Formats: sequence, C-alpha cells, structure tokens
Amino acid sequence: MLEPVNEAQGVPKDVAAIRQQIKAFLNAPARDGKKIGNAKWGVCAFYDYDGEPIYVGQTNEMLRSRIGRHLTNQRTDAVAMNVLDPFEVAEIEVWPLWELQDRNSKDAEAKTILNSTEHTVFQLVLTKSSFNAVLNEGDIAATNAIELPPSSRGRIIPDDLYEQRKHPDVRI
Repeated sequence: MLEPVNEAQGVPKDVAAIRQQIKAFLNAPARDGKKIGNAKWGVCAFYDYDGEPIYVGQTNEMLRSRIGRHLTNQRTDAVAMNVLDPFEVAEIEVWPLWELQDRNSKDAEAKTILNSTEHTVFQLVLTKSSFNAVLNEGDIAATNAIELPPSSRGRIIPDDLYEQRKHPDVRI
C-alpha cells in the first residue's frame, strides 16, 4: 500500500506526484508566454503510454478546468462512460485558441472555429494511431480541416512513475 502524502488529505504519493505534473504542464508557458492551462478555448488530446491517442476533446471554459475534470474525477462523459481511464493517460497535447480568449461561450463564430479545430485535431491524431482509432465517447462533427495553431505536448507522469507504470499489467 502506498503511503499518503498527507494524513489529512489521504492522497497517495503517486497520485499527488501526477497531479503536480499535470499542474506543471498547465502552468507551462505557451510560445507567447501565457500559461497553457489558462486558454479559455482550445482542444486537447490524451495519449497512452505507447503514444497512442485515446481521447480528443474541446473546451470553451479553460483548458485547465476541462483537463482537470477529465483526469481527477468522474464528472465528464468520457470518464463516466468508461471511454477514458485517467490511469491510462501518460501525455497531453493542447491546441490553445488564444484568439478566442475574450469571446463569449455562446459566440457562434467562436464555436465554429472550436469545432473545426477539434475535428482537425481528431483527424490528425487518427492518422498517427497505429490502430486508426481514438476512443471518444461520441462522434466528432465533421467540418472542413483548418490550419491548426501551435500545440504543446507533455508527459504528465513523473519519470520514476513512468518507468514503473509503463507495463500494461501494472496499470490495469
């Protein structure tokens, strides 16, 4: 049994270490110096320990919030429907849409850009999958492909845990 980081919190050390790595990724600067996780609009892709894409999703509420919900609790369709197992996620890639930062979440033009970005990312990671599959909970609406903004990708599993967890039998 793993020792808790803090008796009051009861959080196992490996979980705390992964949460810290997620936080570090989301606080990392994008190319323009803004924190990646602070983008209100954007698309994210999750990859497993073999680099296979396992999920693509969008948000218009902040990448930090959406990714956090996916990886830390059951309050997302992808996790609740057992499409996304947070313990299988080793890397995250995000495409922040900074040009939409000040847009309202009901802005139709911004939603169109977001949907097109999600579709283009989905098609991109699908072509990179050796299984030609991404395990989303539903279909992503087909749109015209667009030129994607720069992405940021990083591993959310600390090095020591990565070595320990990369074998599939350990993660199951």
